[in-house]
Amino acid sequence: MPAAGIGSRLGPGSPKALRSVAGEPLLLHAVRRLAACPSVGPVVVAAPPDRLPEVESLLAAYDVTVVAGGAERQESVAAGLAALPDEVELVLVHDAARAFVPVEVVEQVVAALRSGADAVVPVLPVADTVKRVDVNGEVVATVPREDLRTAQTPQGFRRSVLEQAHRSAPRQHTDDAALVEAIGVRIRTVEGSPEAFKVTAPFDLVLADALIARDGPRRPPGG
Repeated sequence: MPAAGIGSRLGPGSPKALRSVAGEPLLLHAVRRLAACPSVGPVVVAAPPDRLPEVESLLAAYDVTVVAGGAERQESVAAGLAALPDEVELVLVHDAARAFVPVEVVEQVVAALRSGADAVVPVLPVADTVKRVDVNGEVVATVPREDLRTAQTPQGFRRSVLEQAHRSAPRQHTDDAALVEAIGVRIRTVEGSPEAFKVTAPFDLVLADALIARDGPRRPPGG
């Protein structure tokens, strides 16, 4: 779980994963969701390097290893991969900013991996009309949206495939599916969820508060 990003579009304050939602850090909500998934084992969180003791204390109730994240998302994922136990063969990469992904989406990703897929991404159809614009901000084309999808997380991979993709990456990519796609691996999709939205802007915190008000926070076993 890469969680070292600053989150500048949220405005001044703590790193994004440590921003408060319903009185608790976003990262805690994200780890709770994963802990509720029957197929998820140990979790590695790549945290802001200067906040490691704080994050370790925050997640002490869960089976979590905390490592120092990098300046870029790709570096954080690589650090997390290196910290996984040797016996782990299937890996989920999940953004802390998508803290409210339903358990059902996570389980669909895992099921697709177990059925033989090398890489799996949850996706949603594009609902809005998409315009291509030029450098002057003028519309040059309307892009057909029938075949377009927005990608979410968790994205699932065979560990060997993801490690190869990270070793081969010539540049930064916006998600791990793009890394894997770049080395020619076919990527299977499963249905995502609107609840797996990414907390990016201040209004997203309002949506997150609304979800917590509806569902309540998930507690650790015995908590």
